[in-house]
Amino acid sequence: MRDNSNRPGRLALFARGSWAETSRVSSILRKETVGGALLLVATVIALVWANSPWSEAYTSLGELKVGTDALGVHLDLSLETWAADGLLAIFFFVVGLELKREFVAGDLRDPARAALPIAAAVGGMIVPAVIFVAFTAHVGDGAIKGWAIPTATDIAFAVAVLAVISTHLPAALRTFLLTLAVVDDLLAITVIAVFYTEDINLTALAVAALPLALFAFCAQRRIRSWWLLIPLAVLTWVFVHESGVHATVAGVLLGFTVPVLRSKAAGGPDAGPGLAEHFEHRIRPISAGFAVPVFAFFAAGVTVGGYKGLTDALTDPIAVGIVCGLVIGKAVGIFGTTRLLSAVTRASLDSSVRWIDVVGISMLAGIGFTVSLLIGDLAYGMGSERDDHVKIGVLTGSLLAALLASILLRARNRHYRNICEDEERDDDHDGIPDVYQEKD
Repeated sequence: MRDNSNRPGRLALFARGSWAETSRVSSILRKETVGGALLLVATVIALVWANSPWSEAYTSLGELKVGTDALGVHLDLSLETWAADGLLAIFFFVVGLELKREFVAGDLRDPARAALPIAAAVGGMIVPAVIFVAFTAHVGDGAIKGWAIPTATDIAFAVAVLAVISTHLPAALRTFLLTLAVVDDLLAITVIAVFYTEDINLTALAVAALPLALFAFCAQRRIRSWWLLIPLAVLTWVFVHESGVHATVAGVLLGFTVPVLRSKAAGGPDAGPGLAEHFEHRIRPISAGFAVPVFAFFAAGVTVGGYKGLTDALTDPIAVGIVCGLVIGKAVGIFGTTRLLSAVTRASLDSSVRWIDVVGISMLAGIGFTVSLLIGDLAYGMGSERDDHVKIGVLTGSLLAALLASILLRARNRHYRNICEDEERDDDHDGIPDVYQEKD
């Protein structure tokens, strides 16, 4: 039996955060909604082009080499590699800023508030991974290497869907989705660094620490000179790339060095915004409006090969594991962990939220795109047959998760809209003088 009493002294799951945090989250969601729309457009263009008579031109464009090896660093890369390693580093820089902001000055600085999205994100990673392994363990030939593909949530796509269908859903649900995705990104970064790094060049990694330290020094001193910061960031990226660690990790490390608060002596979120907010304001539009859509353009273009090609791909255990992991694993992992946390801590849902709403948000988190495609490239290599099946599996699973979540959340949105309309009518009725109101 559900308990919505929220008795004093008891933890309320999905309780509304502070006004400042809620306003900040709402602003981020609006920006990510635009990014999600651009991401969708780039994906559609890539799919149409890759399956058109001009598909060879699309493939040739992605394979076009740009760069040089003349300086002793391996930067003679294809455009699709530049998009995955270079442009996504910008995306992960913003992720690093957001992660630090959440844990230093956001609502997640409170351990009680942080427990829910962290636990839900971990559950949303473990269950899809187990499902994928169950489908691919018998395949052999390294198929199991892609276990992390269905574990990531694409915040831009998920927020874009939520923005369309959630005009009246409780704000706490939107905040939960964003913070869940932030923690999800942290876990994905850890997985990429630990499990998808084969050979590490310790010398290059040590050299990367020098420009990173100089960048951190400048950031701590609130030096905003782009002519200085950008070269330091690029040098950090170059040497991390050379080290064998995926270059996107450099973006996260750079983001972590930027101060969130203006003054450490003041302490707490009241110290005022630091350089992180300034950087996020400047860089997020570049990330959401250019870097991620361009990556999607090069990553999502898979030649389906008609009905037979689609059937062959979707009967591959790898693709089936991805689809089931995203659609079923994410929903079960996030919702199940949330219910378990509620039972263990005896916490009740906030009075504005119902468990069916949590199911919808958990299903929406099954939209895995950007990071899922990146992990697929790392697991099986770009351009391989398995890589094509990964793309089809990710696209299919993400589409199914979006459709199922939309059906449920739209129904819940109508429910909340009706409640708001009833309350507005009651308020209007209460404002009418008694002489005009009907007598009993």
